Amino acid sequence: MQALLKTLEEIGFETVKELDVSTLKALPEVRQMCEVNTCGVYNTRWSCPPGCGSIEECDKIMHQYTHGILVQTIGDIEDTLDWEGIMEVKEVHDKRFLQGTERIKEHLDEVLPLGDGACTRCQKCTYPDAPCRFPDLKSSSMEAFGLFVSDVCKKNGVGYNYGPGKMCYTGCYLFCI
Repeated sequence: MQALLKTLEEIGFETVKELDVSTLKALPEVRQMCEVNTCGVYNTRWSCPPGCGSIEECDKIMHQYTHGILVQTIGDIEDTLDWEGIMEVKEVHDKRFLQGTERIKEHLDEVLPLGDGACTRCQKCTYPDAPCRFPDLKSSSMEAFGLFVSDVCKKNGVGYNYGPGKMCYTGCYLFCI
């Protein structure tokens, strides 16, 4: 575990903390937020509902793992309307998260990466016409799996809202060791 934590710290995440998997609970009301399709990718990717499975299936998948690590990228923004700054922080987080997935897979056979949004590994997802091109590397969002992210953070002693002028993106990796 210490080697994995160190690896993720070296990638540059501002927060890297062991995650208690017993605090993970897939909530139907979080999944229902996906169905509203605010992000515009619902039912368009294997990583998003319904492609990632039912809420019951997602809960079962998460609880096959015994360990986890919570990671965050925290960046500066001018204000809540600073869309460019918000997207810059997200881009940094997504890059770190993909790198983290690849680095963890060098040490462990099976990892469930749950990021902050839809999988971005491929420019165009094959959903629903063909299987995922990279099933071992794709990542769903924590919300797609029904997780209320701020609650997961709170239950694991990690901040979520870092105040004015800050933007935070959160993800986690689940695995067995």
